Amino acid sequence: MNLSFHQNKTLSESPENGVAVHLFEVFKKKEYTYTGEMVRVGQPYQALQPDSDGNMRNAWLFPLKLKNEYALPFDETTAQELFEKKERKARKLSDSELRERAEKSPAQVGSRIGQTTVIPRSPYIAAYAKRRANGHCELCKQPAPFETKKGEPYLECHHIEWLAKGGDDSIENTVALCPNCHRKMHALNLLDDINFLRNCSSN
Repeated sequence: MNLSFHQNKTLSESPENGVAVHLFEVFKKKEYTYTGEMVRVGQPYQALQPDSDGNMRNAWLFPLKLKNEYALPFDETTAQELFEKKERKARKLSDSELRERAEKSPAQVGSRIGQTTVIPRSPYIAAYAKRRANGHCELCKQPAPFETKKGEPYLECHHIEWLAKGGDDSIENTVALCPNCHRKMHALNLLDDINFLRNCSSN
């Protein structure tokens, strides 16, 4: 890769060349998400980066930022799926390969405006689930791991059938879990745990 070749040349000479730079990102194969018009804010620099086959090569990087502060929000769910896909590939690397990739990853990262679907929930149902739990996780049955600044046991509300999948925001579908069990339900969602929690919420 060099700075006198096609898009690299265009980016290297911007914004002085008057060519507008528009950024499209790929979170899913063959699907292009438009981010907005960009401007170069620093000099191009080189760093080792993996190519599409995972082989390391010296690539040119271009510091960019949005031309104005209003970016089109991106789909956080899709971005998370892409991250998890890359993470699964990373876990297949040897210890030495993984360390090498980690050490050569850019230390400075940018930020983006995300777009998520917010489903309104009843604060009364959440409060009832926590009160019913009486300071104990309704899955592992252990005391809450710590107290809030107000001295209340810290538990998180979880919908047994997820709201995003059509579950109800109801007493029968809501339980109070410690952070560890809450993460377990979202990572594994084991049938035995689901049935156990259904029994807890119905009592």
